[in-house]
Amino acid sequence: METYIEHYGYLAVLIGTFLEGETIVILAGFAAHRAYLSLPLVICAAFAGTLFGDQLFYYIGRKHSEKVLNWRPSWKPRVEKTKRLVERHQILIIIGFRFLYGLRTVTPFTLGITGVARRVFIPLNILGALIWSVTIGCAGYLFGQALETFFGRMKHLELWFMLGIVIFGAAIWAFHQWRAHQDKPDKQV
Repeated sequence: METYIEHYGYLAVLIGTFLEGETIVILAGFAAHRAYLSLPLVICAAFAGTLFGDQLFYYIGRKHSEKVLNWRPSWKPRVEKTKRLVERHQILIIIGFRFLYGLRTVTPFTLGITGVARRVFIPLNILGALIWSVTIGCAGYLFGQALETFFGRMKHLELWFMLGIVIFGAAIWAFHQWRAHQDKPDKQV
């Protein structure tokens, strides 16, 4: 397992944060604490993945929002909710949307729809990506440190902790998917 983490860990962080991200960065921070990865490189990979993913969704929102909303109608309520948040707190939303579970992917898309200027979005997106990647990467590292302090030398338990983090992250994701499915109006035939 260590070999896979050392060889593919940064790539996994880059791809994982391009798509979503918290769980993979916490795992990578934990792996950095266990010396399988470097925390600064985990943070760099997380920064790059989240920044480019959010830039992509922003541009898709600017250019192809109608097609995407026709393809993903479940996004419409979240887009409307996000529009209201952007109207009231534009700068804070651009910097902090990565910390809002369930709105993470749809927010840069919505920012593109609402016509937030590139000169505003890009620097604030860079700042937000930096804050998020440092915070979540360090949280994973500190989580590993706290576990080691609590459990002593935990080499024999680290696989179980990593598996627990993955299961916890998957459970949160599944719960949100289930809630989104429950909130969908029934289609009339």
